[in-house]
Amino acid sequence: MIVTIDFNSNEAIYIQLRNQIIMGIANSQIHDGDNLPSVRELADNIGINMHTVNKAYTILKQEGYIKLDRRKGAVIALDYDKFRAIEEMKNDLRTILARAICKNISEEEIHEILTDVINEFEG
Repeated sequence: MIVTIDFNSNEAIYIQLRNQIIMGIANSQIHDGDNLPSVRELADNIGINMHTVNKAYTILKQEGYIKLDRRKGAVIALDYDKFRAIEEMKNDLRTILARAICKNISEEEIHEILTDVINEFEG
């Protein structure tokens, strides 16, 4: 798994790490049951603090993407509570769509963007 952190981004490093792991799952680069690097190993490879990796892993666990095992470390373990996932997605989309509306992005443009993004995962 290749992780690239933008140290100049306004987005927190742990959020960048979390998002890249989720993208890796969605793009089938990592799969259910795969082990992630240990907190120490990933921190050393990226050049970040171990607490930052630990925070990203903790959030991924809370969100149902990984489980933490003392012997195996962080393992991709997708929690398929579809109802909860839909509700969380609706909440996330409300904010994203509100920002789009404030920037005068039309409903048609939003649909086009959604189609483009979905196609990225299918391609």
